[in-house]
Amino acid sequence: MADAATNRIEKGSVESSGSFRQHGRSIQSVDRALTLLEVIADEPDGLTLSAIAERVGLNSSTCHHLISTLVQRGYVVHIGRSQGYALGSKVREINDAANQAMEPSILLREDVKALGARLGYGIQLAVLSDTSLMTKLSFAGSRYSVEEPDELEKMTAMHATATGKSILAWVPDTELVRVISANGLNAYTSKTITSLSGVVEDLRWVRRRKFAVDDEEFREGIVCIGSSIRKTGGEVVAAISVTMPAEHATEENRARISREMIVAGNLFSSKLRKGEG
Repeated sequence: MADAATNRIEKGSVESSGSFRQHGRSIQSVDRALTLLEVIADEPDGLTLSAIAERVGLNSSTCHHLISTLVQRGYVVHIGRSQGYALGSKVREINDAANQAMEPSILLREDVKALGARLGYGIQLAVLSDTSLMTKLSFAGSRYSVEEPDELEKMTAMHATATGKSILAWVPDTELVRVISANGLNAYTSKTITSLSGVVEDLRWVRRRKFAVDDEEFREGIVCIGSSIRKTGGEVVAAISVTMPAEHATEENRARISREMIVAGNLFSSKLRKGEG
């Protein structure tokens, strides 16, 4: 009985206070503050208090109290009497933090690690940074391990690595030319493809098959199989690959790992897209 009475009292207090809207039961003051931020965001050059109050349908006094609080917290800044208010640095900080949380290496870290553990091989996640291949995640094989190549050398070896090919296969032609012009097509083993026509044909093969293979092209005795991770619209943002000893790269094992990488690339891409929404 006491709990029921307490619930009724609390419910009555909330409703009488006017702090909740009837529709959706949102907190009115928070809703108003967020609406102010949205209105101010639409005008990067600033909005006066009267203009803001008019747009959100509040009296100037209420609007001023809300904006003052936002100014104190750094979400809004006063940029002058004539210009009024604009977004503050705190909004940018939150936006930067949100973007960082959506980085593939952060969002997919545990998924990539689990995939590598399940397959038993070393696994990597890499991205294209300007014209360089940057490995963001690397986990050693739980059952089979090989010595990973030097990361500095890999930065300019996109044409000879599974992660690099998985990215290059989906970039625009102008970007492909820019990356190859910056890095060249160096030979690392006797199997490295060093002609532009050969690389272009290899990347066509990647697009058709949906996975890439480094068949001892970067290091002798090491085979890598990779796939791309893409956002909505098909933009490639990262690639994953597994590393295995060449003696493990039987036709059967290549087929199995290739299927695993295609599925993983699709799942990881889907996870990123959901995060975008």
